[in-house]
Amino acid sequence: MCFRPEPFRRAPPRLKAPLPGFRFSLSGGVAAGMAARKEGSGAAGGGFGASKGKGKAAAAGDAAVKQVQIDGLVVLKIIKHYQEEGQGNEVVQGVLLGLVVDDRLEITNCFPFPQHTEDDADFDEVQYQMEMMRSLRHVNIDHLHVGWYQSTYYGSFVTRALLDSQFSYQHAIEESVVLIYDPIKTAQGSLSLKAYRLTPKLMEVCKEKDFSPEALKKANIAYENMFEEVPIVIKNSYLINVMLWELEKKSAVADRHELLSLASSNHLGKSLQLLMDRVDEMSQDIVKYNTYLRNVSKQQQQKHQYQQRRQQENMQRQSRGEAPLPEEDINKLFKPPQPPARMESLLIAGQINTYCQNIKEFNAQNLGKLFMAQALQDYNN
Repeated sequence: MCFRPEPFRRAPPRLKAPLPGFRFSLSGGVAAGMAARKEGSGAAGGGFGASKGKGKAAAAGDAAVKQVQIDGLVVLKIIKHYQEEGQGNEVVQGVLLGLVVDDRLEITNCFPFPQHTEDDADFDEVQYQMEMMRSLRHVNIDHLHVGWYQSTYYGSFVTRALLDSQFSYQHAIEESVVLIYDPIKTAQGSLSLKAYRLTPKLMEVCKEKDFSPEALKKANIAYENMFEEVPIVIKNSYLINVMLWELEKKSAVADRHELLSLASSNHLGKSLQLLMDRVDEMSQDIVKYNTYLRNVSKQQQQKHQYQQRRQQENMQRQSRGEAPLPEEDINKLFKPPQPPARMESLLIAGQINTYCQNIKEFNAQNLGKLFMAQALQDYNN
């Protein structure tokens, strides 16, 4: 299974629907990743280098990924990618490279998906990614494909596009994760970088491709257990830690005062507006599902009435000594209504939950700032 996520197009200022999705094809990220793994396993000498021993450790232990360890360089590359190509509503994506050691996924490098339009017909996506991975291998850098990253706009990432993309990755590369980088929350003073995987229950449902209400109920799927968040640990070398300590001593104290800013109406208002839009979508979806239930109930009543009339008529024919009416397939006479797919409702509920958590965290930080400002004012008075 091979695909390449399509770069997001620029979203409108106010999102009425989930961000535009991915285009799946037989040429893409997983194709390049699996091909690179085959090349890496057959390569000899310095191309694979120091990462070869860790690769064996990953093959020996096929346990689920319980921790994601990210090099600081990867974090800086993701932030730089967004600052260069994803200002505003633009969403950026890229490839994560690294290794699996026991139950820990080590992400040691990454590179972005190039920005190109549909008019660039000559651009070969698989060739681009293969050349990047091959070049990294030649300079003794870990090059195994272990997932992908994506920026988000006010936390709007729980979409069908992300679900399908991560399923394709996780189905082909079992240990793969998706990193979600929130630049808006990061600008508020705290780095927002989270790793997600699809739960085993959701993976089974996606393999069956049956998203009917009965299938989801049987699998016990709810919005709370669709995605599982994997803890992240950012690791730097000792030299980088020393450099950061030196930079912290040289940084101006005045720059840190921005973290105490109490201006939050713009961020909070936008988050509430997106939350209300998703609640409206959920309300419309609930109306559609209730209409489906009413139609099913009405059809059941019609079936029952038809069977009663049929039974009475057969009893009358039997009393007259006539043969009963031939049996008929009642499902052909009363075609059951098509049940609506419930996956979209689960995704909307998951997105609503994400918005609520973001608003809760943001308000908690602002309340802390208000109490701090009040204490400083009382102290000065």
